[in-house]
Amino acid sequence: MERILGVNTWVWTSPLTDASLRELAAHVASLGFDAIELPLEHLGDWDPAAAREILAHHTLTPVVIGTMPPGRNLVDASPREISATQDYLRGVIDAAAALGAATVAGPFHVATGRTRSMGEPEREAAYLQLRSSLAPLVDHAVALGITLAVEPLNRYETSLVNTVDQAFDALEPMLGPGLGLALDTFHLNIEERDIAAAVARAVGHIAHVQVSGNDRGTVGADHFDWHGFLHALDLAEYTGPLCLKSFAGTNDSLATAASIWRPLASTQDALAADSLGFLRNLQAGGLR
Repeated sequence: MERILGVNTWVWTSPLTDASLRELAAHVASLGFDAIELPLEHLGDWDPAAAREILAHHTLTPVVIGTMPPGRNLVDASPREISATQDYLRGVIDAAAALGAATVAGPFHVATGRTRSMGEPEREAAYLQLRSSLAPLVDHAVALGITLAVEPLNRYETSLVNTVDQAFDALEPMLGPGLGLALDTFHLNIEERDIAAAVARAVGHIAHVQVSGNDRGTVGADHFDWHGFLHALDLAEYTGPLCLKSFAGTNDSLATAASIWRPLASTQDALAADSLGFLRNLQAGGLR
């Protein structure tokens, strides 16, 4: 199965702005990508109406990415903080609708980097609160034809939802219209004992897929089983985009947030182009 291939603008810059999007959209299209992930780190960073025109000009399919920095939490926080986080996510959903995107993806549970040891009663209570906090956002997404894709993160970035099984423990009663899962190969590679089985577990609820080398670098220049992963997605009948997600180590905020302390490729353009070429050949059967 051939899926469209996209790339996150974090490969080059953060935060995304109207000016940088105008330049990057043209660049992403020139590299041969079909889709583009647009992080909306703060509401108002870029204008959805203007972005819609830019992406239409370059025939790029949009996906919107939400972020959870310190101070954004849907669990174990003050009512004011949870409400502010809901307001932010509601704004991201609105931006996606205005942009014409079908999906908003991100780790929509607690602030990235927030970790603590949790017993089962605490975890069950946290999952109950997460469902309560997400419920009005899912309703809002459904009303606008948007799907929220909640991303499990590795153990170093969260202690709440690390695996697909935990995502089901947390969200299964709500999964369906308006709510699915975002799978990121970087996190899958760290946390899942059997990645193909994790994909199979998520059948019917995979709303978005992000890819990178196991070191967050070039897809295919790593030890990850790409043949097996794409076969698992085929079996799961996932037809959405595969989007390259990596980070520019020369950008201080990205380097710190993603712990990128060394170059992951000769250039960011090489990382993007080589990943794209590998995935195109793999999907076409050239690397089987």
